[in-house]
Amino acid sequence: MYPSRFRYEAPRSIDEAVALLHQGAGEAKVLAGGQSLVPLLKLRFAAPELLVDINSLPGLDYHRVDADGTIRVGALCRHADLERSTILATRQPTMAAAARVIADPIVRNRGTLVGSLCHADPQGDWASVVTALGGYVTAQGSSGRRNIPIAQFVTGPFQNALAHDEVAVEAVIPAPKGTVAGGYLKLERRVGDFATAGAAVALEMSGAVVTRAGIALTGVGGSTIDAADAAHALVGGPLTADSIGRAADLAAQAAQPRTDHRGSADYKRHIVRTFVERILTRVAQPTERAA
Repeated sequence: MYPSRFRYEAPRSIDEAVALLHQGAGEAKVLAGGQSLVPLLKLRFAAPELLVDINSLPGLDYHRVDADGTIRVGALCRHADLERSTILATRQPTMAAAARVIADPIVRNRGTLVGSLCHADPQGDWASVVTALGGYVTAQGSSGRRNIPIAQFVTGPFQNALAHDEVAVEAVIPAPKGTVAGGYLKLERRVGDFATAGAAVALEMSGAVVTRAGIALTGVGGSTIDAADAAHALVGGPLTADSIGRAADLAAQAAQPRTDHRGSADYKRHIVRTFVERILTRVAQPTERAA
């Protein structure tokens, strides 16, 4: 099937992109990687009057770390760049683990982290990772720039908090206040398939004590699930068999899966529990991680 007719624009600056979106008055879409939008256009699930292609915008294809440890990912940074990133490999294990399992190599070569967040697919990996890390999205629009916490940015299935004349220009992961640890695991029927279930775990530690924790779930609800109770159960003490088991149980309880062709609701809760327990156990027992 062919897309509906639309006007195509390729702005050369963010200000020009914002002006075009303002003119579109809610009937415009932004094209970055296109790995989610183009299929929607072809199936006519999306039929914008205006397509604003931001791939020509300079200076948005970066990912970098600030002096204080804050990680910034520009709107045109591809999944493949993050997959190969030495910054993530050495500084942010949760992001590094997720970058390797995003969709398939073809999608990773074009798709973007920021675009994934904007798409707000309940089965999208990056929203869970950024939620676990307490990150936010920076948007630029007619009224200037603003930072939107990820918990407020994803407002529902395939819905985000951007105004019609705003462009998401950056995703930001705040600087940690301790040693970082964590991981991301997901179950998929085949490479590139949507997640049957997934779990992101991000920890900050002082010695053996967990000082901050984030746990978020993929594919087991109407949108990304912040398993806050599970995360809070870890804070203030070391990782033990009891605390790990308690957090894993609470994460499974936070899941809101539905029985479908990928598995029963009980099965998906079991996967969530297993993944959270596995990630935390690997952190608590580094020799297990190397095995």
